[in-house]
Amino acid sequence: MKKAGIVMMLLLCLLMAGCGDQNGTQTETMSEIPPEVTSSAETESEELPDGVYSAKFQTDNSMFHVSEACDGKGTLTVENGEMTIHISLGSKNVVNLYPGLAKDAQKEGAKLLSPTVDTVTYSDGMTEEVYGFDVPVPVLDEEFDLALVGTKGKWYDHKVSVSDPEPTDDTQAEAGNTPAGDQAQAGAGSALADGSYSIEMDFQGGTGKAQILSPVRIDVKDGKITAKLQWNSPNYDYMIVDGEKYLPVNTEGDSLFEIPVAALDKEMKVIGDTVAMSTPHEIEYTITFHADTAKSQE
Repeated sequence: MKKAGIVMMLLLCLLMAGCGDQNGTQTETMSEIPPEVTSSAETESEELPDGVYSAKFQTDNSMFHVSEACDGKGTLTVENGEMTIHISLGSKNVVNLYPGLAKDAQKEGAKLLSPTVDTVTYSDGMTEEVYGFDVPVPVLDEEFDLALVGTKGKWYDHKVSVSDPEPTDDTQAEAGNTPAGDQAQAGAGSALADGSYSIEMDFQGGTGKAQILSPVRIDVKDGKITAKLQWNSPNYDYMIVDGEKYLPVNTEGDSLFEIPVAALDKEMKVIGDTVAMSTPHEIEYTITFHADTAKSQE
């Protein structure tokens, strides 16, 4: 009996030792599993270099959108790392914007965004005056708050986003730290020394009866070009170039304008308002200045 008891005790010890080995093996296996590798999704997006871009502007409501003439886009300006997008809306029904919530826009001292008057041109050549706004952009590709108030004085909350910035021709050709406001003409007259020139110009649009006479006088200063455009008609009371309105510089005779030229050898879209008909009418024209025809007038 004693022998049988001893044998039983030995078997029990062996079984316990076996369990210990299994636990030890399991512990070692667990310890060999490498710690979970976590990857941070918060990667900083590359900052856009200073310049001017075309970018998509999206909202959370179909009643609040950019003009159809703008193809859902605005002009994004980046200067010293700060981003602002200019949007032309579909009408003049929105009178103020606020970068934040509607409740904060109504507080005393809130800095509201005031509108500009923009002229948009549709694919059929028709034009319309709408309200535009310069909206601060805190981040790209993410929604942010933008409140609005309409003509009835009621504020509404909206979520908007800015995405897909594409550099304009001016930004692609930018050199150095040219301020965004000057980029439209940066390098435009770089091939011409400062001075006055006579230059040939192509003219397209309208009925063909009224036109701008060629050659045209241009003045180049610090790489920027100003053109003096002489119509063969006295009936043009203003011109619009890049959304800016220019009035005649003369009061008698055929209409004479001075306008900025963004670049030579590149088509420019301009608008001329004629009063020759029963009601004033804006007409879109395309003009091109040919650099190889420039002749110094000095």
